[in-house]
Amino acid sequence: MLVQKFCREALVWQALRHKYILPLIGIDRNSFSSYCLVSPWMKHGTILKYLREHRPHANPDKLILQIAEGLGYLHSKNIVHGDLRGANILVSDDESIRLADFGLSSICEADSTAGILRRSSDRAGSARWFAPELIIPTEFGCEQFARTTASDVYAFGCVCLELHTGKPPFSDVSEEMVVVLKVRDGERPARPSTMSDGLWAVVTAAWAQKFQYRPGIQTIITILSEEL
Repeated sequence: MLVQKFCREALVWQALRHKYILPLIGIDRNSFSSYCLVSPWMKHGTILKYLREHRPHANPDKLILQIAEGLGYLHSKNIVHGDLRGANILVSDDESIRLADFGLSSICEADSTAGILRRSSDRAGSARWFAPELIIPTEFGCEQFARTTASDVYAFGCVCLELHTGKPPFSDVSEEMVVVLKVRDGERPARPSTMSDGLWAVVTAAWAQKFQYRPGIQTIITILSEEL
């Protein structure tokens, strides 16, 4: 099972070519006791670390647009990221972002009834970035747990919050189960004081309770290109 998961991740990753996607250099089976995927070293680390160390000069909104463009590329290739959050976004030497950690990614299939791309998966990942339909699928119009482009868009809204606060969604709530119940009931984190009206409008749209009402990532890119 672990070998299959590793091969799946490698196959998805090796085909990706985009300036905001972390490239795969190759596979190493000699340095450690198991197979490893090898990518370039990112000296700035995660985007959260980069922003902590470079505030107030770093511009989170510029990075947010780059994240949207990287996610847009994945969706254009029929790939759902599946675990989009600050810890899985790196900053390169030229101080632009690289989307990373495609362990929950997969080629997905079109769902003609929902008008989205979808894939089934286990429930690995962080619940704080989960869209409502990932919490109780049948309550929100899904037959089963499935990560989709729409759930990626919800997570993108959470990433926007992270970059402006330096904290995960509902950082004031210690228990993840309480967070899950809040999201199920339609509650969302408060607006950060540093976030513009235009970006907050995008975030609230991305957080729509029903996945059918969330904008596609290409629509978000168009809006952000004009707003930011």
